[in-house]
Amino acid sequence: MNKSSPIGIFDSGLGGLSICRAIRDLMPDEDILYFADTANNPYGNKPDDFLLQRCEQIVEFFQQHNCKAIVVACNTATVHTIAKLRSRFAIPLIGVEPGIKPAAKATKTGRIGVLATQQTLQSESFTRLQHEECSGVDVVGQACPDFVSLVEQGVINDARAADAVKRYVQPLLEQQCDQLVLGCTHFSFLSEPIKNLVGNQASIVDTALAVAQQVRRRLIYAKLEKEISERPSLSLFTSGKVESSELAIASCWPKYTGTLQQIAL
Repeated sequence: MNKSSPIGIFDSGLGGLSICRAIRDLMPDEDILYFADTANNPYGNKPDDFLLQRCEQIVEFFQQHNCKAIVVACNTATVHTIAKLRSRFAIPLIGVEPGIKPAAKATKTGRIGVLATQQTLQSESFTRLQHEECSGVDVVGQACPDFVSLVEQGVINDARAADAVKRYVQPLLEQQCDQLVLGCTHFSFLSEPIKNLVGNQASIVDTALAVAQQVRRRLIYAKLEKEISERPSLSLFTSGKVESSELAIASCWPKYTGTLQQIAL
């Protein structure tokens, strides 16, 4: 691998595109490969041995494309596989976890809200994260079961999205949470309706941006950050149906003008 090698990103679906978008905004010269494992979405109900085997296959795919860093853009995959992946593969692997550390530092009310999946909120890693980063701060978790499916369908700007946002976010505002953590990569695509509801009542902490910043730090440390690129590439792959994903991508990331390719992996 070298400076011109691409960055690999994968998720069980399209949520990781929020990290892809954040990396493109932060490091516009980098080439990116994104793999959406929609044929196996969601990862949350899969056994650990399946998840590890599947993630190993995806990392090997990125290795074949000479990726210089890989983002495991799924909290479930991060929790259950990243330690074992790091023990097997020498390539830098960056996982995702809710950005509660900056929220805990910024809160003035002493209470932060975390929007996440039920699996994330019940995980040992989330409990550990609270103990390590949130001393003296109340953490109010809010499971948002409808958010992932809305994003996968590309429903982010209509009444259904607004209704779901109100249902999940309003209780956090009523409990005086002044920092709202988007604890799942999918949720970044619902940031606008969330901001519309929240107004100046709370600040939004987007995990996607924090992950992009960590990727950049890792590349700078390894002296692998790309310096100049006239035409940086962005290639999207999926294990599922192309048509349904293309519609969702067009809604979530209208600036993307490339194509989505289905691959057998």
